[in-house]
Amino acid sequence: MMIEDEVFQRKRFVPFKMTAFGFTKKEDQYIYETDLMDGAFHAILTVSNKGAVSGQVIDVMNDEEYHQLRSHQFHGAYVTRVRDAYEQWLRYIAENVCDEVLFASDQANRIAQLILNQYDVKPDFPWDEKQYQTYGTFRHADTRKWFALIMNIPMDKLLKNKDQTLVDIINLKSDTLAEEVSAHPGVIFPGYHMNHKTWLSIVLNDALKDEDIMALVQRSYDLT
Repeated sequence: MMIEDEVFQRKRFVPFKMTAFGFTKKEDQYIYETDLMDGAFHAILTVSNKGAVSGQVIDVMNDEEYHQLRSHQFHGAYVTRVRDAYEQWLRYIAENVCDEVLFASDQANRIAQLILNQYDVKPDFPWDEKQYQTYGTFRHADTRKWFALIMNIPMDKLLKNKDQTLVDIINLKSDTLAEEVSAHPGVIFPGYHMNHKTWLSIVLNDALKDEDIMALVQRSYDLT
């Protein structure tokens, strides 16, 4: 995962906060720049109107991008210092110009709000391990058992195609698993990390309408 993705994954940029912070608006982008490590490096953060984030760290001495920042082959003390300085800078920006959201994707956040509205249930985040801290579980009001689980995983976990693009999915109980998977190929799968016979996983990328997903949420709630 890119450093920027890790920092801003569950953040939403607020334009007026960005302007007040010092971002410059250029056409359809917001840009903020600063020096790091006593001027040895120059950092540039670019945010599109749609919230897409990209960053550059320039080695001032040779006026070239510092590619070691993003290479897992480099673990020396100096590279680590640069990474830490850049990440701290990004987190400082996030604290000042972003609102925090529960999940990475817009659809996951909408579904969470619909679940709250319909069942008066908020997600729990029960895991301490960093890898799983963003996984939200939804518990049945009566049985206290899970009826939904929202996770953020690489697409490869579902497609087995080495695609490392991160996506939100929702796991739901189902008694019509085969039919749903057949009707929505590439969107609904046998449950990831769950019983493949009784759970399904839906990719939350707006390929399915919210109301269609909520119909499956209702069935999962009834089965729990």
